[in-house]
Amino acid sequence: MPAKGYISNSVIRRLPRYYRFLGELQKEGTLKISSAELSARMKLTASQIRQDLNCYGGFGQQGYGYNVDVLRREIGEIIGVKKKIKTILIGAGNLGKAITSYFDFPKYGCELIGIFDVDPQLEGAEIASLSVCSMTKLTAFCGEKKPEIAVLCIPKDSAPAVCEILVESGVKAFLNFSHYDINLHFEGIITENVHMGDSLLTLAYNVNNKDK
Repeated sequence: MPAKGYISNSVIRRLPRYYRFLGELQKEGTLKISSAELSARMKLTASQIRQDLNCYGGFGQQGYGYNVDVLRREIGEIIGVKKKIKTILIGAGNLGKAITSYFDFPKYGCELIGIFDVDPQLEGAEIASLSVCSMTKLTAFCGEKKPEIAVLCIPKDSAPAVCEILVESGVKAFLNFSHYDINLHFEGIITENVHMGDSLLTLAYNVNNKDK
């Protein structure tokens, strides 16, 4: 269902949570759920849920609630999980290998089509049915295959030059583990920054201040 005007980033960031929670409800065999019941599970207010979904036209029926299968399918279409955006991963070290081997890209609307690394000893190594390619082949690969998303699992110092190649090659979005501030240098590029250290520090702070 088309969005009605401007959608705030906070609403967009909640869509994957709705999708995930509704998937859990499907596994439990739940057929329908009210906004109040969903709010209790997600720790959001029922009003917030209704407001979020109304941004896309609304899906519930008064006195009935939400059909779980229909709502999850509609949210999946809004997110675009069936489009399978072409994705590449840069950096086949321990982190890159872990992500490639254990993360189900198609489940989340992406198709991993290439893995690249600067280490010549890794060239040709197979990870999750894909062969690691040399970074020297990156530009040609992007020109032919036209990936739109890149997952960066490389050191911060290596990221500027790699990002420049990727942006010039048409990559539109990054899942960024490098700690390099992509948006500061490349305007209009969509970026999700993953700072695991920041998350651990936040947990540490909350544990240390829980009873204060």
